[in-house]
Amino acid sequence: MVEMRQATVACPFCSTLNRVDLTKVDKGPKCGSCGRPILLDRPIAVSDANFDQVTTDTTVPVVVDFYADWCGPCKIMAPLLDDVARRRQGELLVLKLDTDRNPQTGPRFGIRGIPTLIVFRNGKEVARKVGAVPQADLEGFLNGI
Repeated sequence: MVEMRQATVACPFCSTLNRVDLTKVDKGPKCGSCGRPILLDRPIAVSDANFDQVTTDTTVPVVVDFYADWCGPCKIMAPLLDDVARRRQGELLVLKLDTDRNPQTGPRFGIRGIPTLIVFRNGKEVARKVGAVPQADLEGFLNGI
């Protein structure tokens, strides 16, 4: 039996939710509405409005970076997460949620400090890491999921 790997992600251009077959990311998925590329080689922004659907409808682990633009440690983590998204596209999905612009989701998960990384499987939290961490610690955390 072949493992189904798919993700539901919002188009960065028109915000339409799209279901993407992660076994075909090398073919360059496009938005079903506007036809523009859906780039999974970088963290994808989510919002309060689409957070639940994206984390629940994705069959691979979903790593969510709860961050804010003004946060220094968040800026340190950003290139590390960019690298993870690029290297591991198709095997996990990296999302980012701006806690200032999306004030509802963070409190639901008890976010008290940023950056906070939460890993979801089937919409349920399975792991959490708070604060900026070196690349080796990030890799160890993600390899344990």
